[in-house]
Amino acid sequence: MPASRLIILSVAVAAAGGAGYVAKNMVAPPPQVVVDSGPQAPAVTLQDVLVLSGDVAMGNALENNISWQSWPADGINANFITKATAPDALEKLKGSIARVPMYAGEPVRRSKLIGEGQSFMSSILPSGMRAVATTISADTSAGGFILPNDFVDVIMTRRADANTGAGFSTETILKNIRVLAIDQTIQEDEEGKKTRVGQTATLELTPKQAEIITVAQQMADRLTLALRAITDTQEKNVDEADYLVSGNGRRGTVRLIKSGEVSEVGARK
Repeated sequence: MPASRLIILSVAVAAAGGAGYVAKNMVAPPPQVVVDSGPQAPAVTLQDVLVLSGDVAMGNALENNISWQSWPADGINANFITKATAPDALEKLKGSIARVPMYAGEPVRRSKLIGEGQSFMSSILPSGMRAVATTISADTSAGGFILPNDFVDVIMTRRADANTGAGFSTETILKNIRVLAIDQTIQEDEEGKKTRVGQTATLELTPKQAEIITVAQQMADRLTLALRAITDTQEKNVDEADYLVSGNGRRGTVRLIKSGEVSEVGARK
């Protein structure tokens, strides 16, 4: 092959290679820009916490209304029950009784549960207080509209003259008293029934008030519960008929039962 043709062929090959290189660079994607977003946030540490999966009424067992739920570790209170510290709590606490109403999504706290072997009423009774039952009926308990956790006044009615039966005297012997239960019911009916006509009301009383109502039950022809307005339940230092048990200057009447005979005598000043 003549030298001139070789030279022309070499130039053509070189030109084609250069054209291909230029074309390749023209279609190449632009370089990616790397953005420095700073340090990454650390992953949130989770722990399983025992929570309520359903509402539990006061006095009812937890049963199947509890389950484990993941919570951020830094938001866990020391009173919460965690799977790390009590792995068998789900099974052990199913039979526990709620001391107060508990609601779905709420972490379970042992302070809201009744301890094993403890009775319900003694568990909900505040320290230093006493639970005393008194007989009631619809006509002596605001027509059945008195419910647990309402506050009432206790009114004593008795004959002014026990011998002749003439006349009656009435006195409010206790004021602003909380009703713990009506019969065996310790809260409103969950089905929306707002009244309950019971035969027994259990009242929350101080030891002295317990003595007063015990004496009054023996003296009275009738004890009546008068429902107080919710705005009046904050009243403090209310009067009570402490003369029935202390003899502090007021004159009362005491019913004596001896050998089957009933008599009433005036209490001395």
